Amino acid sequence: MYRPAQLLGYLALLLTAGALLVGSLLAPTEMPSGTGGLQIGIVLTAAIAGVVEHRRTLTEFESSAFNSADAIDALAVVAGAVVTYVLSVHAGLGPVLASALVGLVVGLAIPSVGAPAYCGSFVGMASPAVFGGLESVILAGVVAGFAFVATTESFGGVGGKLGTLAMFGCLAAAALLGLEFAETGAPQWKLAHLIVPVAVLGAVATVVLSVRLEWGGVVGSGAVGVIAGIAFPLAMSDLGGTLAAVAFCASFVGMSSTERLSGLVQVGLAGGLSGFVFLMVTPAFDGSGGKLGTIAFVSCIGLIGALELRSIVVDQFA
Repeated sequence: MYRPAQLLGYLALLLTAGALLVGSLLAPTEMPSGTGGLQIGIVLTAAIAGVVEHRRTLTEFESSAFNSADAIDALAVVAGAVVTYVLSVHAGLGPVLASALVGLVVGLAIPSVGAPAYCGSFVGMASPAVFGGLESVILAGVVAGFAFVATTESFGGVGGKLGTLAMFGCLAAAALLGLEFAETGAPQWKLAHLIVPVAVLGAVATVVLSVRLEWGGVVGSGAVGVIAGIAFPLAMSDLGGTLAAVAFCASFVGMSSTERLSGLVQVGLAGGLSGFVFLMVTPAFDGSGGKLGTIAFVSCIGLIGALELRSIVVDQFA
């Protein structure tokens, strides 16, 4: 992929993550005591990770022409979006179970296009209240497909990247079509004692399946999503859907490579952070596909940025 396209793809990732964070900061909701500082800290450490990645990434771009493999990947994104939306809305499976099933099935049956199809499935999680027809979903899938191809060299191994690309496609389609995102209530901070542990468990379970059992990130995350999408609604009719979404969101953290998050402790920390971010960004872009993945991406780069900052401080005083 040509360098200008790679640069645009890289910026699409950062701008989408930034838009979600800014949207949550500007939302007219009250933060519980002590959480405002953590919210600002996430923004700052994510920015540090973005700066470090900027220096690393721009030197690694290798210009090449668009080829048939890129076209297949882009088409897989669109196909994943359409199939997931149909399963979620028309078959009544709901967004979490539909997306997780697509990832699990494609990851097992056609692993060569598992990642792009999974990326597309996050587009297909969009709410019909915002994306009322397949035409808008297809447009979002096309944008996300081109972004997927353009970002093969950007933020490699960072969990949530696929979802962030999906959200970029949804935001772009919404802007082009004049769609308005749904209004939602204030974050339910009283549920933090449930959401954060579930997020830790979802992230750790995924990395165990994907790395230690060698299932791969797509299949590991899809398996966690299927289990959560079935078990939580059956066990807790009132909160089951929310906790299933939290576990699925955290599973994207668990897709991170060991070079990015080394060990279960770092994965667990990023997973717990995703639970907090899940609550924090509740008012922003409700109904957009890829929002869960963007939450995971923000959480991962936030922790990566904190680790980078710690390394800088240690080096200065060593």
